[in-house]
Amino acid sequence: MDIPQFSFEIRRMKIAEKSESVPMTKPSIEALLQSLRFNQIDARHDNIKKAHRKTCKWIIKRAEYLDWLNPNKVDEHHGFLWIKGKPGAGKSTLMKFILSNARRSMKDKIIISFFFNARGEQLEKSTTGMYRSLLLQILQQLPTLHSALDPALVLGIGENHEWNIEALRALFEQTVESLGSFSVVVFIDALDECDESEIRAMVSSFKSLGDLSAAEGISFQVCLASRHYPHITMPKKIELVLEGQEGHEQDIISYLDSELEIGDSKLAQEVRSQIKEKASGVFMWVVLVAGILQQKYDQGRIHTLKQTLREIPGDLHELFRDILTRDDVNKDELLLCIQWVLFARNPLKPEQLYFAIRSHAECSICKWDRDEIGEAAIGNFILSSSKGLAEVTRVKKDPTVQFIHESVRDFLLKENGLRVILETGGDIGAEIHDQLKRCCYKYTQSYTEENGLPESDSKDHLSEACVVADLEFPFLRYAVQNVLYHANAAEEGHISQTKFLETFQLARWIQHNNVFQDKDVRRHTTSASLLYLLAEYGFGSLIESHQQNQSCFDIEGERYGAPILAAMAAGIRPTIWRLLKREIREEPATSHLHSLCNEYDIEKKVKHGLGRNFKFNPKSGLLYYVLRDGDLIAASVAIASSKPYTQINFRTSRGETPFSVANQHSHDISVPFRFLLENGADVENGDELRRTPLCLAAANGNTAAVGLLLEKGANIEHTCSGGKTPLMYAAAEGTEECMRLLLSGGASVAVTDNRLQTALFGAVCSQIESEAKVHLLIGQGVDVSATDNDGYTALTWSLKQGKATKSIVQMLLSRGDTVKRTDLLGRTPLMFALNNDLSIMKQLIDEGGDINAIDTRGQSALLLAVRFKLEGHARILIDSGACTDISDTYNQRTALSYAVSTQYYDTHTAPPGQPDIALSFHGHYLPPSIAEALLVQGAKVDKDDINGRTPLSHAADIGGSADFVSLLLSHGATKFLLSHGADVHHADNSGRTPLSYAVDHNYMATKLLLDHGADVHHADNSGRTPLSYVASSGHIHAVHIARLLLDRGAIPDKVDKAEKTALSYATTDEMRDLLSKYP
Repeated sequence: MDIPQFSFEIRRMKIAEKSESVPMTKPSIEALLQSLRFNQIDARHDNIKKAHRKTCKWIIKRAEYLDWLNPNKVDEHHGFLWIKGKPGAGKSTLMKFILSNARRSMKDKIIISFFFNARGEQLEKSTTGMYRSLLLQILQQLPTLHSALDPALVLGIGENHEWNIEALRALFEQTVESLGSFSVVVFIDALDECDESEIRAMVSSFKSLGDLSAAEGISFQVCLASRHYPHITMPKKIELVLEGQEGHEQDIISYLDSELEIGDSKLAQEVRSQIKEKASGVFMWVVLVAGILQQKYDQGRIHTLKQTLREIPGDLHELFRDILTRDDVNKDELLLCIQWVLFARNPLKPEQLYFAIRSHAECSICKWDRDEIGEAAIGNFILSSSKGLAEVTRVKKDPTVQFIHESVRDFLLKENGLRVILETGGDIGAEIHDQLKRCCYKYTQSYTEENGLPESDSKDHLSEACVVADLEFPFLRYAVQNVLYHANAAEEGHISQTKFLETFQLARWIQHNNVFQDKDVRRHTTSASLLYLLAEYGFGSLIESHQQNQSCFDIEGERYGAPILAAMAAGIRPTIWRLLKREIREEPATSHLHSLCNEYDIEKKVKHGLGRNFKFNPKSGLLYYVLRDGDLIAASVAIASSKPYTQINFRTSRGETPFSVANQHSHDISVPFRFLLENGADVENGDELRRTPLCLAAANGNTAAVGLLLEKGANIEHTCSGGKTPLMYAAAEGTEECMRLLLSGGASVAVTDNRLQTALFGAVCSQIESEAKVHLLIGQGVDVSATDNDGYTALTWSLKQGKATKSIVQMLLSRGDTVKRTDLLGRTPLMFALNNDLSIMKQLIDEGGDINAIDTRGQSALLLAVRFKLEGHARILIDSGACTDISDTYNQRTALSYAVSTQYYDTHTAPPGQPDIALSFHGHYLPPSIAEALLVQGAKVDKDDINGRTPLSHAADIGGSADFVSLLLSHGATKFLLSHGADVHHADNSGRTPLSYAVDHNYMATKLLLDHGADVHHADNSGRTPLSYVASSGHIHAVHIARLLLDRGAIPDKVDKAEKTALSYATTDEMRDLLSKYP
């Protein structure tokens, strides 16, 4: 290693230190916030009707609510209030009221909320969405928390803003723990509308935060609302049950008095009273019954109100049944509406649902005429078709259709209400999906060139067609993109789709689907196979029913090449498994491939699979990508298929082999290595660096793989392109156990690579078991004094790399190496110790290292330590008596000269062949105490360098410090210094004085020099004065420095040898104005 390693190692440590404390940048913060946002983030909250003006107010006076707010009772509840009630009891309306009240009354607190929505998109009903929403709210309201966030949080946030729940939970916990004096109140509604396992994990995390907050005085309060089930234990909380609450019962009375407009007669009062009693606290039941009775009253059937109320079931679910089966008016529309709301892949927009229902009855595609069919008409149609049980959400952006309450869905699915309505006994879900598939397919078949289908697949035509389709045929996008989804779901329910697939017009569907792909890379050619598309989209059940005799390993002209790779790119392992099962269906029953596929783990998580961004390259071959995905069972089936691109002894254009791919993408390489060897892979197949499998296994440290390869006859002394052997790889990167295995197999410790380095050189720098490896090699007789091409021994090599340890240094010295050794450039171990801990330098000095040794460039260890700003090392050398006046050969600068400035020679000023060694350290200083210690040790204050410059000249120059200038100037007045002080008038070879350099940038240094008698009129060899230099500097403080010089008598009109004055050099209007005012 050359001298540059000094600067490299130090820079690496500096960067590491900085990365631990540097705050997140504004762009990274914005990236984080953007990754947390998602559509419909407030949809559930916005869709909940505002509480009636006379209802819900009781809650803020309840003792439970007041105790929750009381900071003196935090130890009793740890900040948790949990509201529970029956389905339909009005919990969400109550929560919306409490949240609204909190925002008005708790101005000193940060209010954040999330309302789960089982009828919405995936993020609306998962804790992933909850954490994203809560984090976004709190980070937007408290920008001061940004500085506490870890910059690593935004690493890995992809284009699609995908988060995993563990990272979100950790980020939320970190945010709460960083609140300090801020108070946060969290409202979370409808916990029962999220998966139970997710809620249990969330409650556990919140409980820990509550415990921490109570213990450390962090103000963190949480109000939860849910049904009574599932029950989740939380010892420290306040629980409030709605049923039986006087205020809740009064809310029902207030609602009926206001909304049930049937007069104030005795009959009306009796009806209201009976409703309240029959409701059993279920507000949703009250709302529905009030609507039914209001309709009777409006029809003049006042006399039937009591009878109607008696006939209405008191149970909410039975009421739903009654509403849905009361008559057969528009029954087909009712059934279709319910089926679409229940089983659509994602919630439909109102116009989508409208045309989806119409598509069932009409044979041709329906174009949306907005003048004829307005949004209000569509809303009324949905209300009528659903008999009031579905509604359009109230969100402004992208409203969708959902049931009026989650209890409607519960009735239809959990209570078998849908089965009763449809009068079927089969797999009702499969039957419905089959029906919806037919709706989608019928709709798409009518979409032709006449209706806007593009005549070509050009990007412009596709984009234009997409806009037209979304405007005129709102259901078309859903129908095209989900016809196969519904067919797959029907097949899962054992409704055969074989005939459907046989008649499926694939090329036309591809044309349709390409219209709605916003990125060209997601589009397909019309020659893509159905199997490929089913694999990419993860429709495993349809794969099994697909009858065409096609292999999943056949290469196509699509993005991912083969169907199996498309499935791997999507990361859907059940789909891969079904492809493999389909592939081997014609294999004999005795084939081992059947048992392999039966062992396939469809739940296995692949951390570093192919991913959707990869693109198939025929030059790499199919097996290469299968191995990259780490799927050995798929690889087995691929090899057995004998298809093109599945040859096991491949070598890509980049020199990758099966073994190198497995080595890079496997956790335990012994498994894929054994697989490859059993399937005929060449044991000596080298990669682009001629590394054989044994070299790779040795570097990996996998003993099992090394042993297996040795059993197969791998060449133990094979040399790669750098001359390294398997033993060298094991020594540098592997384990001691691998080394022992290789040594027992006959590996030689005396073999050298192209640099003449033995395995010992790698062992001394290894990050794994380095001391044990060195001890092992010494025990095998390795020569510790052997030198490489540059004259390094293992000792100097370890020091040079900054990897030396005290025990390794001691082992090597005790076995024959010496601290007096030098490399080809005369550098000693003590010089290389600068790359290591201070303890290593002390150890080498104690072992007799020559602190004043000089290399071929005239540099001593002290001079190098000062140049590279290594304060600790410099102090040790100074305290050990190192000579202070040694000067290097290329600049003739001393340690003092380097200590007082940050200037180094670079590639433009260094002698030929001298490398750049410290460009990355401009701007770093040593403390003045180092320069002072050098002066105490006898450093010459006015020793000039090759350019005639003294330490004072360098201290005053750009990058210098006024502290150093002051120290050097005060040298003569200090009783313990031997010199007569720094000479402020000393001119270098170009005639410039320290003042001439100081004016370029440093106001304080300029003032110090002037105060010590520096000549303001001195002209250098070109006739330029300090004022001339500051006029041309353009520095931010240039005008102030110029004024200082003028006040000390500088002459602005003085002409230099180029016949120019200071005014002629002025670069700013402000400078010209200043100089013009002085005679």
